[in-house]
Amino acid sequence: MNVDALIETALAEDLADGPDVTSTATIPVDHRSQLDLVARTDGVVAGLEVAERVFEIVGPIEVTLHAADGDRVRRGEVLLSAVGPTRALLTAERTALNLLTHLSGVATATAAWVEVLGPDGPRVRDTRKTLPGLRALQKYAVRCGGGVNHRMSLSDAALVKDNHVVAAGGVTQAFNAVRSMYPGLPVEVEVDSLEQLAEVLEAGADLVLLDNFTPDQMREAVAINAGRALLEASGGLTLENAADVADTGVDYVAVGALTHSVKALDIGADLQEVT
Repeated sequence: MNVDALIETALAEDLADGPDVTSTATIPVDHRSQLDLVARTDGVVAGLEVAERVFEIVGPIEVTLHAADGDRVRRGEVLLSAVGPTRALLTAERTALNLLTHLSGVATATAAWVEVLGPDGPRVRDTRKTLPGLRALQKYAVRCGGGVNHRMSLSDAALVKDNHVVAAGGVTQAFNAVRSMYPGLPVEVEVDSLEQLAEVLEAGADLVLLDNFTPDQMREAVAINAGRALLEASGGLTLENAADVADTGVDYVAVGALTHSVKALDIGADLQEVT
């Protein structure tokens, strides 16, 4: 994705009617400062290079990174230091924080799932429930947190869902239609019953999404599958029931909340004058 274009769009929201009037009125043009971005709580950081790029675009600002994306950081830890004209620093501050706190929130939420699922459990995957324009960065943040990505778009992989099944006249018909037209693409099929699971396994599906299955139903699905396909659990999943899901033997869990309703990681900006 074009990160610079995204940043420039974000900056334009702050500068639509001209420069920062508060900073222009209160800060001399030659005033210089250091701005430190500091973790206010523990978490996993993602988006540091994006934040760095914000400062570079606003510039002239010198940036030093004190952590790397994917690092577990502690409250009080300085993540990034930026030195330059104070007006420029304060112009860049909010855009840099907006992106960094959100992406770090995604990475932190993903890491929580990875920890609960355990090293031998299913891998946690994101969905397409992403914020418009931020999909590539949100999926990057999922990887920083230890998760893996689902498809990026509607064309790089197929996912046969219930509405496709209705339109095609059945789950086998829908699967066969996609496999016939796009033989080289990965095809995942969503099922909402054990009967549908057996049907798509017979048709040759190699990746099946178990929609809103209970842990007991997942265990039955794993037994029916007998290793023929990869199984992904989706719907109604929470950290509270993640351990039960991990014990069922499914290969993946899909968690839309990683991106669509994640809590930002609390990161603050501390300014100090330099000479």
